[in-house]
Amino acid sequence: MEDIKKRKLDNNERISPHSEQDLRALLDPLAKSQLVDLLAKLGSQYSSIAEEIKGIATADPVHRKLLVRGLAWNTSSDTLCAAFSEYGEIEEGAVIYDKVSGKSRGYGFITYKYMESTHSALRAPSKLIDGRMVVCNLACEGLTGSSSTQDLTLRKLYIGGLSPNVTSEMLLHCLGRHGDIEEGSVAYDKDTNESRGFGFVTFKTVDAARKAIDDPQKSLGGRNVIVKLADSHKGRTIQTQLATPMIPMPLPLVPGYAQPGKAHPSTTPQGFGYPPAVGPYHNNTYSSPPIAPYPTQSQIPYPYYIGKQ
Repeated sequence: MEDIKKRKLDNNERISPHSEQDLRALLDPLAKSQLVDLLAKLGSQYSSIAEEIKGIATADPVHRKLLVRGLAWNTSSDTLCAAFSEYGEIEEGAVIYDKVSGKSRGYGFITYKYMESTHSALRAPSKLIDGRMVVCNLACEGLTGSSSTQDLTLRKLYIGGLSPNVTSEMLLHCLGRHGDIEEGSVAYDKDTNESRGFGFVTFKTVDAARKAIDDPQKSLGGRNVIVKLADSHKGRTIQTQLATPMIPMPLPLVPGYAQPGKAHPSTTPQGFGYPPAVGPYHNNTYSSPPIAPYPTQSQIPYPYYIGKQ
């Protein structure tokens, strides 16, 4: 019975006294938030409008494609797709490999069939795959993702002095007691796949990163490890550039001229008269100096030589 009423209501809604141009004129000045609220309300009431909204939103794959970064070198495309298949049907997924060496570049892409699956995956952006904590975000956002780059230098830590037998799971488990981890892993050599003795961990909050740095018990795998900001490990110091103060220096000036910023005691500088006195100009006519007569020099004949060729 309700379906019949809704179908009749839909039929009545199709016959509108307002033209499309009139409705566009009404919707044009509305803000984006108002339009979203209006469409969400109409979509919840009428299934046809909801399907129309879903079709338009899903048509563009940019809203369904995820970038997954921080993958291990041995993670395959099948493993990547299996890890993200729990959120919905995957239309396409692959790990990106280097064309020359044929080795993984450490990231990949997942494209879901429906936009709802993408939103479900973004609710838990961090995921443990092959012993590494990876992070996903919309591919259109790039490598930085939606995380704030302003405080990223305060959340990303460098962990040095690791034992060769320390895995990424051990590292994440050890530092996870300080707070939620966004991403992190041990650094491995691409060729040998052996630990390089250090790793990186990015916390979700700055407070968790500070707790990890201030923790006096920095030991893992039977070794004392180094925990510090990854940005400071690169040798870069964050300093606020202050403008160099300008110190006024008195310059020795010729007596009689007023110094900048000081009022002269008199309107006329001392030692000089203004306007300066100019001597009288005598309008005398000067005759050209007499030209001394120079004797003309007779021409000296030279013998004519013909050059030999």
